[in-house]
Amino acid sequence: MVRIEDVVRDRWSDEDPILWWDGTWWKAQEIFDLASRMEASLARAGFLRGYRLAVLMPNCPALLALSLACWRLGGTVASLNPASGAEGLLAALKHGEPSTVVVGESIAEKLAPALDLAEVGWSSISPEGEGEPFRCESCAPSSDDIALLFATSGTTGRPKAVPLTHNNVISDVQQSLDKVRMINEEDVFLNVLPNFHTLGFVVSGILPLITGCRQAIMPSFMPPERVLDCIDLSEVTVMVGVPTMLRFLVAGASKAGRRFSSIRLIISGGDRFPPELDRRVEDVFGVPVLEGYGLTECSPVLAVNPDYSSRKLGTAGPILDQVEWQVRSEDGVVLDVGEEGILWVRGPSVVTEYFGSLPGTGDRFEDGWFNTGDVVVVDGSGYVSIMDRASDVIIVGGFNVYPQEVENVLVSFPGVKEAAVVGRSNSMSGQVPHGYVIAEGEDISSSDLIAYCKEKLAHYKVPRKIHFVQNLPRNSLGKVLRRVLRDELGGKR
Repeated sequence: MVRIEDVVRDRWSDEDPILWWDGTWWKAQEIFDLASRMEASLARAGFLRGYRLAVLMPNCPALLALSLACWRLGGTVASLNPASGAEGLLAALKHGEPSTVVVGESIAEKLAPALDLAEVGWSSISPEGEGEPFRCESCAPSSDDIALLFATSGTTGRPKAVPLTHNNVISDVQQSLDKVRMINEEDVFLNVLPNFHTLGFVVSGILPLITGCRQAIMPSFMPPERVLDCIDLSEVTVMVGVPTMLRFLVAGASKAGRRFSSIRLIISGGDRFPPELDRRVEDVFGVPVLEGYGLTECSPVLAVNPDYSSRKLGTAGPILDQVEWQVRSEDGVVLDVGEEGILWVRGPSVVTEYFGSLPGTGDRFEDGWFNTGDVVVVDGSGYVSIMDRASDVIIVGGFNVYPQEVENVLVSFPGVKEAAVVGRSNSMSGQVPHGYVIAEGEDISSSDLIAYCKEKLAHYKVPRKIHFVQNLPRNSLGKVLRRVLRDELGGKR
């Protein structure tokens, strides 16, 4: 079995600059030496093959070194969300049963009460790897081929843990590079997305390590001014982002009148990319956006537009070459090209089960196939258009209403900044659409928007009511959580 830590060690020479942090380029030898010290410390603390190490840290050099150390000992890295709250954190720790937890020193005091309740050994370290000795407890070992464990609830809200093997990750990286051939060893990646998501940890962090690309690390994409400074100082050439992050960076750069010449490739994932943002991104960074699509269970990249000459704006590009796919009806019938249905996939980068297999989660897997839960259309060239999550589809009198279609109409109305559409139960038609709107001005009325939608949409797709809000509920990547709006709507009259 090929392992990530071996591929990384073979890829880099000791004197190679490997990452930029806080204004300084670190050499590969510095990261490998730090990993060796951490490996020895973990071993002294009793960390064994198959044990799990949970991390609650911002992006930093120590996180990458600690991951290498853990993998050298045959362990699994479980990157958790520090902002998930005490209840969420305790649930994740209970399900993952780590041997130890390592916390960034800047958030240790805040997380200490929850970690003490979890009755697990924990310690804190600085971004550069200095800190307390590790404290490990015995735990039931899992397979040593599991490299990463990610807690996820998707859009359903049901907690799951996704185990990515070394082979899953390496396969996904290689397939992604085969698809996007613009990337080469001279590139500098921006590593700024949250590391408790696979898009951040794998694509922004592990992919550069495996391929020999340098990376510039920032703890977060907020505040955007610091990220823009980092892009300038480290001469970033490849940005992997999400629409929310790109909006913040474009707004910050536009406000300051800044433009950037080093960027030559921008890839967006994590949520559908709004086509109207494409021109604004190109105006600031000099290049437009290649949209991709992925899921934690797919390590994460599943499809991506290959290059600027062949991209189809509004699609997520073609599916990776080694991934088999089918579009099925809700009854499981395989549909023809161009028909709307639920996407099922299988391949070397797709997991085959959830960690711990909580009740009710096994129905996503069938004979090696994984149900993505996304309603898609795949055209004759293999390009994927994401229509919506199957769980988000609104059924009005037997007709399917895709929230994304209605949201696109709402945001095309002058003065509407963002919109989200969900279904509310109705005794006559089953469901009716309700719209949530963030307006930039005060001159928009609910009746204006409903009348506009009636001009653009079939009658059953028109929102029954418009709710004006200041903010929309989002996950840590900025993706709107429609299930939260549905829950809120269920309590309204």
